[in-house]
Amino acid sequence: MLDQTTPCLALPLLQPGQAQKELYHNEALALLDLIVPGTARAIATTPPATPQPGDAWIVGDGASGAWAGQERNLAGWTGGGWRFIAPREGLTLWLSEPGLPARYRGGVWRTGAGAALGAPSPTITAPSGGGTVDAEGRAALAAVIAALAALGIIAT
Repeated sequence: MLDQTTPCLALPLLQPGQAQKELYHNEALALLDLIVPGTARAIATTPPATPQPGDAWIVGDGASGAWAGQERNLAGWTGGGWRFIAPREGLTLWLSEPGLPARYRGGVWRTGAGAALGAPSPTITAPSGGGTVDAEGRAALAAVIAALAALGIIAT
């Protein structure tokens, strides 16, 4: 038996003897057109009132309207209506409205500078004790650790 869709993006495949092959081919092109640029407008739960063809959003939790039941998928507007693409682990998109990257990891979308870097490093413990106390040095190091954690580069 032949596969009906591609394994990564679930693009429809043409089948031997299939009627109206152009419909399946055009659907695959429409889905590719949404994901290949690697951009989305933002994460949202409500479809916009006047989307433009080619615009895409990451569907947030608690979605409503035409996006209900499509949480975490990429929603793109085409001339034929909404198309949805399920993300795969590691998919990274640029969110144009907040100007941040978003990466699908562990079943959720993570945003921010650290999102594009991969899994965070283990927690770094702030310094304590020692023979010489340097309050300014410890405060600076603690600030660096906090900034790395806020970016998602290290775990908290």
